[in-house]
Amino acid sequence: MDLAFSAEDLAFQQEARAWIAANYPAELRGKQDEGDDIGKEDMLSWHKVLGAKGWLAAAWPREYGGPGWTATQRYIWSEELARADSITLLPFGLSMVGPVIYTFGTPEQKARFLPGIADGSVWWCQGYSEPGAGSDLANLRTKAERFTGDDGREYYRVNGQKTWTTLAQHADWGFFLVRTDPAAKAQEGISFLLIDMKTPGITVRPIITLGGEHEVNEVWLEDVIVPVENRVYEENKGWTCAKFLLAHERTGIAAVARSKRGIERIKHIARTELDEDQPLIHNPFFKRKIAELEIDLTALEYTELRTLAGEASGRGPGPESSLLKIKGTEIQQRITELALEAVGHYGAPYFRAFGASDNEHPIGPDYAHRAAPTYFNVRKTSIYGGSNEIQRNIIAKMVLGL
Repeated sequence: MDLAFSAEDLAFQQEARAWIAANYPAELRGKQDEGDDIGKEDMLSWHKVLGAKGWLAAAWPREYGGPGWTATQRYIWSEELARADSITLLPFGLSMVGPVIYTFGTPEQKARFLPGIADGSVWWCQGYSEPGAGSDLANLRTKAERFTGDDGREYYRVNGQKTWTTLAQHADWGFFLVRTDPAAKAQEGISFLLIDMKTPGITVRPIITLGGEHEVNEVWLEDVIVPVENRVYEENKGWTCAKFLLAHERTGIAAVARSKRGIERIKHIARTELDEDQPLIHNPFFKRKIAELEIDLTALEYTELRTLAGEASGRGPGPESSLLKIKGTEIQQRITELALEAVGHYGAPYFRAFGASDNEHPIGPDYAHRAAPTYFNVRKTSIYGGSNEIQRNIIAKMVLGL
């Protein structure tokens, strides 16, 4: 595997770096620097800038609105986004339902749904987990009953509950796994539906996290009527779409470039904070923790590069994406733990009641304000996208053949 960038790749790197510097929204940078809340319009502003350039759906084929980049160019692009400390792009449309639609969808579904994802104008959410069906996703109970309407068209009537639905309060559309054949085996009888979140019968209720944030929700579906043409792929074959989507999601969860930025941030804090009368970074025990993180992250990066090399030769993400998910999320959690350790007592005075309208200023330096809520928030990463315990089972069965 040749890991050296070609002259064309280096030219692309310079082009991407210059373009981000010239086009990243100044108001968004200001909010990040001040530690202000990033709202829906803030997030969509960056998506729309990228969409107008044609660089938002970086991994998509050109025929569906992607830039047609090589795997190496996509890797460089993710590195440059992290290097510029830009906000994380929403994955729900770009790397989750988008690839499902252009792989399994009908021509009509591709024409209807893909442009709004590629230009950053439509916000999607994911309706997978349920109470009692998280890691054991195939145990889901939300049901969809098919019927013929008075207009002669075919519909589903959907009833059930989803949970941990990230940012559903902003979503225009959602993709949902529903049971369409209750008599079938657990992983059969499931279908994949696209549902307009404004449909009568949908209720979104907030779940406030340990970090004091409204990021996840409960979504209740009560007699929600969905046209049959909103089903992707065959009826009762939705598990095929679900597995395909999760493989793409797990590859993205690795977030190697973002973790590099996180380690740089820890080093900056450790050069500023004192351990008695010396910068914390001179403490040999703290220095060893940073070194261990960097070694593990470098190993993960090479694993990701091997996956990219496989994609470049025509192989999509397979069960090896579980390796990226496990190590990527473990490293992310260790980074937040080390950041919280580095800011010391400044990480303690965080109160959940602080909100956008609160006029009290957080205590301590700017880099300490988000240390505690970020630490709490990132606990979720080893659970979502299929828990790390489930990923180890996949590796044992699908990679090692045990």
